[in-house]
Amino acid sequence: MPAKLVRIQRSAAPGAAGPTMLAIAGDSAAGKTTLTRGLVAALGQAESTSMCTDDYHRYDRAERRSVPFTPLHPDCNYIHIMEQHLQLLATGQSILKPVYDHGSGTLTRPELVEPTSCVIIEGLLPLHTKLARACFDVTVYLAPPEDVRAGWKTARDTAKRGYTAEQVATELQRREPEAQAYIRPQQRDADIVISFGPIEGRADPPGTPLSATVLLRPTIRHPNLAAILAEAPTRAMHLKLMRDTDGSPVDALHIHGYAPAEESNIVAKAIWDALGVPEPMPASLGLLENGVCNEPVRLVQLILLYHLLRTPT
Repeated sequence: MPAKLVRIQRSAAPGAAGPTMLAIAGDSAAGKTTLTRGLVAALGQAESTSMCTDDYHRYDRAERRSVPFTPLHPDCNYIHIMEQHLQLLATGQSILKPVYDHGSGTLTRPELVEPTSCVIIEGLLPLHTKLARACFDVTVYLAPPEDVRAGWKTARDTAKRGYTAEQVATELQRREPEAQAYIRPQQRDADIVISFGPIEGRADPPGTPLSATVLLRPTIRHPNLAAILAEAPTRAMHLKLMRDTDGSPVDALHIHGYAPAEESNIVAKAIWDALGVPEPMPASLGLLENGVCNEPVRLVQLILLYHLLRTPT
């Protein structure tokens, strides 16, 4: 189905065309799962469905040793099946999704995915094709500095996937040409670009959370953060106009990891209040795998939650 027809099908019946669809794309260990996990926990299982497009890998880990490309290459994935499944989910239909076990590197039994009011899709290539992009209401690309991402990937793959640090370094080098060719180009098609990293020129003490820069492109309607920040002045966040990668002006939200938690909490409460949700702000927002609350992650998740709860389908 052409991308234009997907959009027409979703808009033909307001209120009945399907769930709100959010895509979070980025390279391996860019933080996609951390953001997704917090959003799903905040929304609850009754209101949210999540899945990873890396499940559409064509080969298991052993088979990949004999092919001339890495999992970042589209030819290493069933892209056309992914597109079909995204179309079905976007129109409120269930799918039988393949499953790739990252721990063992094997393809296992497929599972039924039934869409709820909010569907969050994360992975390496969810924005690779025009047809896939047409299925989403909001698209996000995670772009941490490469040295930060390499550190995250090394820590994760050595702790959870049985690799040595040397093997991870070798694999990163092997994947680099395909990351440049297929993963990073998705950034230009994202509504929101998020980069967690240190602030240049600051010498924060060890343990200071990474800050975040969030580009809010005018391709969708964003929350009125200028008004929110006017009501909640704080060192935790500021908004300014910058130049995008193509030279066009874009709003850039800077979230400061060094800010005191109480100041970050002021902004978090202001964003939550702007949502108009009667329930208390979910405690799951900002939680990392070790159970520590990371304030920049929480503020980013609140902005994404705003889009999930306020974006009309």
